[in-house]
Amino acid sequence: MARAATTKPNPTLKLSIQYFALLRDQRGQSDESLETTATTPQALYEELAQQHGFTLPRSALKVAVNDEFATWNTALADSDSIVFIPPVAGG
Repeated sequence: MARAATTKPNPTLKLSIQYFALLRDQRGQSDESLETTATTPQALYEELAQQHGFTLPRSALKVAVNDEFATWNTALADSDSIVFIPPVAGG
C-alpha cells in the first residue's frame, strides 16, 4: 500500500513591521505586529500590499531585517523586525 505524502504546514511567524512615508500613510499607522506564513520579505510585502492597497512596487523599495539591509529573498524567522523603506523625497 502506498503511503500518503506528508506535508508540513507553513509555520506561522510573529513579525514586527515598520512603515515610513507613503506606506505609513496608506497603512494608516507606522508599525504593527502580525502573524504570517510569509517566509521572505518579498512574500510578506506582496501579502501586505494586497491587504492594505500599497501602490509602491516592490522594485521601488529597500527592505531591512533586524536593522540590516537585506535581499527580498532573505529567510524570515520568528520575532524578526522588518522595515520597508520607500524612496526618500526631499524638499
